[in-house]
Amino acid sequence: MIVELQGLELWGYHGVLAEEKRDGQPFLFDIQLDVGEHGADDNIDNAVDYRDVVRTIKELSDSRSFDLLEALAPAIADTLLARFPISWVKVRVRKPTVRPAGEKVDWSAVTVERKRT
Repeated sequence: MIVELQGLELWGYHGVLAEEKRDGQPFLFDIQLDVGEHGADDNIDNAVDYRDVVRTIKELSDSRSFDLLEALAPAIADTLLARFPISWVKVRVRKPTVRPAGEKVDWSAVTVERKRT
């Protein structure tokens, strides 16, 4: 069973530029988790609680300033895999306020997948 959390918006201080680290900006997180049959019995005690997943992502994002999305996305994936009874995770981190070479794009993103070995 795949659980999805799409468009989680958190404020973060990630980026290469000094103003990104100083002023912060919004980041969007799209998460897919293979929870197996956890929660199929309709008992929250046996499920992966979405609130805990969101708190984990927020704690990690708030704990340090990442220069690159290429470092932030795998750190989130690895942390979720370590903390929750999931067999696979896919994390996409989107940065909606990016201007590469001064030109506007809708967003930049990094997507990473991890599975339990």
